[in-house]
Amino acid sequence: MMHVIEGIGIDIVEIERISRMANRAKFSERILTEGELAKYITLSEKRQLEFIAGRFAAKEAFSKANGTGIGSELSFQDIEISNDRKGKPFFSKPEREGLHLSISHSESYAVAQVVIATPLPGIRE
Repeated sequence: MMHVIEGIGIDIVEIERISRMANRAKFSERILTEGELAKYITLSEKRQLEFIAGRFAAKEAFSKANGTGIGSELSFQDIEISNDRKGKPFFSKPEREGLHLSISHSESYAVAQVVIATPLPGIRE
């Protein structure tokens, strides 16, 4: 089945900036869902920064691809990212076909890209 791309979003964040923000009260609770927090607390401090920076970038990228941004229509809590058994990230919330996600990080940055695609009914490749 052929798909049409509805939206593309990308976001990059400085891990050092996230580190400063993570020291604020309730930052992780505002950005991460309960499921994400459960994984976050099991990680080393360095890995926690990479994790939350990647999730932050992914949620921002999703909001851009969705055309809403983070705000009154869409919050960080409306978006949850899980990993499949091979480690590939995917959106467990919202549950929707056609969401594609890639997250990467280096020593200094985390980046995420999101593509939202919808199948074209009745059209086969």
